Amino acid sequence: MTTSLKAVDHSALQTSMAVRLGVLLATFVTDQTWPVPVLAVLMLIGTARGKPEFTFVYRALRKAKWISPELIPDNPEPHRFALGVGGGFLAGATLAFVSGFPIVGWVLTWIVIALVALNLFGGFCVGCAVYYWLNRVRLPGFSKAPPPGRLPGRRPS
Repeated sequence: MTTSLKAVDHSALQTSMAVRLGVLLATFVTDQTWPVPVLAVLMLIGTARGKPEFTFVYRALRKAKWISPELIPDNPEPHRFALGVGGGFLAGATLAFVSGFPIVGWVLTWIVIALVALNLFGGFCVGCAVYYWLNRVRLPGFSKAPPPGRLPGRRPS
């Protein structure tokens, strides 16, 4: 188990979370389900690439000087895992919507909304915490331990 940290841009993570939250809330308010599979695909592509799905929004905001990088020594793997889990939940929501189970689809969508809001506004990433707990039980593929002195899942101060 390694603890080597990399510079993770938390501004990029938070920008993607804010856009994700806005899209999902607008999706619910307008009762349009089509954005859910689009967002699921973007999140899963972001997971595969190892970058948040709305990096292009972050770059535009940076270029306009509305936001600046917040590089923090951290493990990128738990954030990537959390993004993939969220994408998986939205893929499940998509299957529920197309299978005629809209209540299940909205429940799965609202789980993602709640977890994104908790991370964005409360500074706690449940997906990151799960990653670190899986590391603790030595599950293969979960090789990173939380940075020293940090509660697993808690955003660095």
